[in-house]
Amino acid sequence: MDQTFSISGEYIELIKLLKASGLCSTGGQAKMLVEDEKIMVDGKIETRKRMKLRQGMVVQYDSHSIKLL
Repeated sequence: MDQTFSISGEYIELIKLLKASGLCSTGGQAKMLVEDEKIMVDGKIETRKRMKLRQGMVVQYDSHSIKLL
């Protein structure tokens, strides 16, 4: 499932995006997914919970894909 997400500032932190986009219902769940290396950013596994995501980056989890606008 592909979706887009508009960010209003310069960046959004990874765990905040996971919660705001609806992929995770809580911040704790988002942290666990990152810690368990289940999240990919631009095709690489990402382990930094507060990674700064900017426009054009793509976040993937299972069959879900989010492109930042």
